[in-house]
Amino acid sequence: MKTEYKIFGVVAAFLIVAMGVYWWWSSLALGNVEYVGVVALGLSFLLTAMCGGYFWFVSRRIDPRPEDRDEGEIADGAGEIGFFSPGSYWPFGLGLAALTTGIGLVYLYWWLIAAGIIAILIAAGGLLFEYYTGARQAH
Repeated sequence: MKTEYKIFGVVAAFLIVAMGVYWWWSSLALGNVEYVGVVALGLSFLLTAMCGGYFWFVSRRIDPRPEDRDEGEIADGAGEIGFFSPGSYWPFGLGLAALTTGIGLVYLYWWLIAAGIIAILIAAGGLLFEYYTGARQAH
């Protein structure tokens, strides 16, 4: 996780510097500050700093991964990474539900937004409980 928090730290530092330069440049060129860009850069800085802080916090509490150690070898990272569902249709349904909600938001069809949100909740529940019920239930 050391690599991740360093990357996010560099991006956060760039964004805070870019925000200052943008503030100065827009006030110089326009005569007043263009606040939309300043706020966008500031919020982007906060988001990347938050992610970097999280990775830093986690990196202090776990053992170094092979990619975090200078003497780490590629073979050190071999083995099982995790479990990934081989044949789940729920992600497709979740994507369709998000698409439905997005189209409803574009055209401000409240009934379509409501139907999409309900479909998102059903699809997320199906994805979450896929291996707890039905034919794929773990014994």
